Amino acid sequence: MVGSKDNELRLRIAVIAFADVANYSRRIREDLEGTVHAWTTLRQQVIYPTVATASGRVINEAGDAALIEFPSVRTAINWALDVQRSMRGKRKSHAGMRLRISINVDDVLDDGETIQSDGVVVTSRIHQLAAPGSVVVTQSVRDIIRTQPGLTFRGLGAPQLKNIDFPIRVYAVEEQADKRGLVRPHANWSTRPTLAVLPFEVSGDDNQRYFGEGITEDIITGVSRSRAMFVVARNSTLQFSKGDKNSKEIASALGVKYLLNGSIRRQGAVLRINTELVDVDRDRAIWRERFDGVSEDIFSFQDQIVSSIVATLEPKVLNAETSNLGTRATENLDAYDCVLRALSELYLANGESYLRARDYLSQAVQLDPGYAQAHAYLAWCLNFIMAEGASKNIADDRNLAIQCARQALNLDPEDALNLAVRAHILGLHEQSPKDAVELLDEALQLNENLPVAWGLSATNLAYLGNCEEARDRLLNVWRLTPYDPLNFFYQTAAGLIEFVAGDYEQAITQLKRANRRKPNFVAGLRLLAASLGNNGNLVEAREVAQKLIEQDPGFSVRDFVAWYPIQAPAALEQLEQGLIAAGLPPAHVREGC
Repeated sequence: MVGSKDNELRLRIAVIAFADVANYSRRIREDLEGTVHAWTTLRQQVIYPTVATASGRVINEAGDAALIEFPSVRTAINWALDVQRSMRGKRKSHAGMRLRISINVDDVLDDGETIQSDGVVVTSRIHQLAAPGSVVVTQSVRDIIRTQPGLTFRGLGAPQLKNIDFPIRVYAVEEQADKRGLVRPHANWSTRPTLAVLPFEVSGDDNQRYFGEGITEDIITGVSRSRAMFVVARNSTLQFSKGDKNSKEIASALGVKYLLNGSIRRQGAVLRINTELVDVDRDRAIWRERFDGVSEDIFSFQDQIVSSIVATLEPKVLNAETSNLGTRATENLDAYDCVLRALSELYLANGESYLRARDYLSQAVQLDPGYAQAHAYLAWCLNFIMAEGASKNIADDRNLAIQCARQALNLDPEDALNLAVRAHILGLHEQSPKDAVELLDEALQLNENLPVAWGLSATNLAYLGNCEEARDRLLNVWRLTPYDPLNFFYQTAAGLIEFVAGDYEQAITQLKRANRRKPNFVAGLRLLAASLGNNGNLVEAREVAQKLIEQDPGFSVRDFVAWYPIQAPAALEQLEQGLIAAGLPPAHVREGC
């Protein structure tokens, strides 16, 4: 022991938990008084009582965080999971706040008032790896508790931690039984598409059967994150294989509209995977894909296949649902039908289609105010309306987009799409791309196979001038979905990245690709005109500028630059100069002047 009698230091082992509020800084900026009140209420009504019940003690508090000690690892885990479960069931009571909780066990130095050690620092660092509403632990905790029934531990790797010079393996704690009760307000609608993934068949080598089972399970896990589809659990599909019965019989038994089949064949060192998505009602395949890889790199190959399939399935199913809408009477459409109709209009990318999409989405949120994704898509649509010069009142549309994006996140804060849309509105229309990137990282933690989250994170990183990381993130879009209907948007993002980096030749190449896909996409025309202007291609720049004015007659360089969220002053200045060089009006010209 070291120290005075009144303040002795003891070295002992401790189980430490660290809890903080996700996105607290952003919430403070948006609503200071409401956020502080909600956090105070959360501590008093949830954290303090439950910690006391679990025989723990709150050691320290700072801002939005609390350091807590528990008598055992099992007690700490059970407390953390109970708190997260309670929080998910009472989102409205706590203003939509979500906690991130980390747990570690290590030696600490106790002075009677607080505890200190590397283990405490590690606990405060690893919580950043937790998705909002989840729990992460170190390997030491996992090794102690790994046999507890009902829990699984998903590895998150051993990331470099600030001021920690030794590797720490981190795991996310997941409950096997889904006790979360996620709010999915459209879950009982008869129009919501249902999917079953049948066990992938393995030809020839029974030793590869585990590979087929692994792919099947991983695809089901990945697609189950979707809020747009029902996915039948693996235990229900194991009894079926493609050869047992025809598709209609299997679909009828499982109660689904779509089946995903797959087969695996090995030829020497080469593995070939064939997949087929079947629309059972219309008795036809709506998507087929083949993947080739080598058995020496089998697990990397498996990850590639799963991520590609998961990213492709939802848009393919939604496109098939949209094409079925023509047979239904318009007056009988429910909110889900309205969303599907809106999506088919939205990516036509012209002023009239944006307005039609907005009308459908407005109807959807009126029909079901609790339909989170309808609010998100309405915010997304308003984003295009404003950015494309189709808005009649930008101030009103911006306020509505912000309101809808916030409402979507309040209704379902664990939906990656809602997070991604909220982030983009935050970055582009509230000029906060740094906060946007944080939200997009949360979205990618929830669903790493969501192309729009990768694309929007690349865009917001470009706003911040982080072009290298933006390029890396955009590569994930092309890997996941090379034929996405939003590729014109992602190619425009690629052009933005190169523009901010000062490589106008490469920016022109990317923006011309986007222009070939969507010639009237105003965001692409603006950047293309500026890139051509800065590159000295003045004749072509003026031609593009003329097309831009035809699409957005009220465009002025000064107004555009005033709200465009590029953070690097040099890049923003080059944007202004390039647009002026292309012959675009620096400011509005009033009639009679």
